[in-house]
Amino acid sequence: MLRQISLGVDFGTNNVRALAVDCQSGEEIATSVADYRSGRGGIISDPSDPNVARQNPADYIQGFIESVSEVVRQIDPLEIVGVGIDTTASTPIPVDKTGTPLAMCERFQGRLDACAWLWKDHSAHQESEEITDKAKSAERPYLNRCGGSYSSEWFWSKILRCKRVAPDVFEAAESWLEQADFIPAWVTGNQIPGTFVRSVCASGHKAMAEVSWGGYPDEDFLGSIDPALVPLRRRLTEPHRTSDQAAGDVTRDVSRLTGLPEGIPVAVGIIDAHAGALGSGVRPGRLVKILGTSTCDIAVIPHLEHVPEIEGLSGIVPGSVIPGMLGLEAGQPAVGDLFGWFSRDIARLSLRDLEREAAKLRPGECGLIALDWNNGNRSVLANPLLSGLLVGQTLQTTSAEVYRALIESTAFGALTIVSRIEACGIEIDSISVCGGIAQKSPLIMQVYADICRRPLQLVSSDQACALGAAICGAMVGKAHRTIPLAQDAMAAKTGKTFPPDPTSTGIYQTLYDMYLSLHQAFGHGQLVDFGGFMGRLREIQQIARRTS
Repeated sequence: MLRQISLGVDFGTNNVRALAVDCQSGEEIATSVADYRSGRGGIISDPSDPNVARQNPADYIQGFIESVSEVVRQIDPLEIVGVGIDTTASTPIPVDKTGTPLAMCERFQGRLDACAWLWKDHSAHQESEEITDKAKSAERPYLNRCGGSYSSEWFWSKILRCKRVAPDVFEAAESWLEQADFIPAWVTGNQIPGTFVRSVCASGHKAMAEVSWGGYPDEDFLGSIDPALVPLRRRLTEPHRTSDQAAGDVTRDVSRLTGLPEGIPVAVGIIDAHAGALGSGVRPGRLVKILGTSTCDIAVIPHLEHVPEIEGLSGIVPGSVIPGMLGLEAGQPAVGDLFGWFSRDIARLSLRDLEREAAKLRPGECGLIALDWNNGNRSVLANPLLSGLLVGQTLQTTSAEVYRALIESTAFGALTIVSRIEACGIEIDSISVCGGIAQKSPLIMQVYADICRRPLQLVSSDQACALGAAICGAMVGKAHRTIPLAQDAMAAKTGKTFPPDPTSTGIYQTLYDMYLSLHQAFGHGQLVDFGGFMGRLREIQQIARRTS
């Protein structure tokens, strides 16, 4: 009897990863990675505007072909029952009447504004503020599911920005597709606007779409922001489906390019972090942290009659992770990026060397405290214009001490998110962590456990996002009846657990209270008495050194 294999294809910030998984045992059979070819690490920037981050959609297609064809060569294609796809978000792409990305059309080749607007593009910060203000003043419900504030990273902000800085691109766009919608549409041949399927996950978390108010925000609201959005809204009529449903079947052309069997089903796309949560076994009470260049926190709760409104979260969306449950999303826009920046541009030391020296320091011994906002704050302040801060440095401060303070700052930011969720009555009894940083850095895992005062469970797979996408592929391939059953068979098991160190939690609580003072002053603009703040840091440092 042929075994059943599902393919998960994970579109990250810098590359595409394909993974073949046994639908019954969860065994990861084969994998392949294809790097994006354009820009620096796949990211196309603008020297005149550091907020710009774009990608070439042609890289997505080439990356899919390269990674998938390599995996298919390692297995029996006849055993493949389905394909699941996850991508970054919000990464909207302007397309023409044939569904072709404008960046791939001769007229717009080389135009940044015709490219995919990558999730980390913050150029639309003014537009996001306008959308937020309009929704609040009109007393519309559209912000209820996204933490009370619309982000510059998201769908409508970027489209509005495009209209203002590149009106010819905006006018040429028949529609805009999230990356999570574009890839399945291309694979299944349903690219023409009106035929493709949109992801509930992407549209709900990034585009204010909700069944209870008729999908996307209504024409009157969008027209009050800019009348040019109304005709576009009328063209966004495609169905929105959860990622356990099919977007279509693999076409003959894609079969020829990759070796995938023609006609096998392809799941509706899902955001990479949400796929990572599926692959990490997310369930009610278990928060999943996806630690990467940024960090995304995903939780699920039963679909309540009254949906809670949690200020500062990136979304509370029915069915975005598991059908029948509410998916909660929060995150931090700079974690791995923050460490990489400091290592590469400031310390000029390898992360390995920094980690080795920072691990020798006790909590509080660096004498520093930092704010982790070097790429703005996503949760819980939702302000992309905030920046980093380091307090306490002296002429004796070392690179390892600063690096340790940056790690601690991201952990303090993580605790702030958990505290906000729990303040709304949602219990978090365990935290599972996946991603490359979690696999490579025991120091970071231990600091997070100590600061969050909870055991951190390392997910055994280093490919949790692709694994979650494969779970969606198994669903459309009829290998399992429900997502939870598919998770039981396929999700990664828990690996090493990092329990909090009771000798560290006390000092970290003191430092966290100091972090919150900075958070309130620089994030909320509140008056805070900082008298003795630096002296207190010195005192904590001296105590730590005497006990080391």
